[in-house]
Amino acid sequence: MKPHERQPQIEAIIRREGEVSVDMLAARFDVSSETIRRDLGTLAERGRVQKVHGGARRPFLIAEPSHGERQGTAAEAKARIGRSLGRAVAPGETLFIDTGSTTLAAADTLATIPGLTIITNSCRLAERLGRSDAVIHLLGGRYGADNAQTTGSSVIEQVQTFRADRAILTIAAIDPAIGAMDASLDEAQIARAMIRNARSVTVLADASKFGRQAAYAVCATGDIDLIVSDGQLKRAHKDALAEKGVDLWT
Repeated sequence: MKPHERQPQIEAIIRREGEVSVDMLAARFDVSSETIRRDLGTLAERGRVQKVHGGARRPFLIAEPSHGERQGTAAEAKARIGRSLGRAVAPGETLFIDTGSTTLAAADTLATIPGLTIITNSCRLAERLGRSDAVIHLLGGRYGADNAQTTGSSVIEQVQTFRADRAILTIAAIDPAIGAMDASLDEAQIARAMIRNARSVTVLADASKFGRQAAYAVCATGDIDLIVSDGQLKRAHKDALAEKGVDLWT
């Protein structure tokens, strides 16, 4: 049995059993332990399983830390992503932008692009862009102090009254085989509303967001037009995005 035939079966066993050992899989497929370790390494790199000592288990859904903690994580990568975004956004565009440490890192670059119209639920982003010539619409709703954002049904209703050239989104997780996900139901719902009312979708995600999963779906990979990431992305993820027809900037 070839690796591409064996690995989906290994993944199915792990998802069914929860956690399995290398020795058990080696006996099940009548191959060496080293072969199984290579298979698990490939599956782990794709985010399909989580390797543990002596075996593998189902990957856990991630939960995001506070905004302050996220701001300090991968700060250099997020700054690079923010600068790269400036090459994608044309003067005069209308943009939906959601709340996140990565979208906030793009604020200084966006402030240099003339004539933008920004529709956002991020109070911090609105404040940062207030020094530019952008027209800013701050969506009103239930205020969350940690993220300095508004959420809830009123935000979604207001999103539906706008049309945008582009939705610029930050996410908690992305599995190229599944799509983009968020750890917050409120934030996922707002992102989905922005996608429905935008002509194109741009996702900002550093390499740490890839190969993991979160509880709430944002969109399928094929619904994303452009992903702006950093230079640390693994080849397997790059290849998977190319197969889905997603433009990738690193």
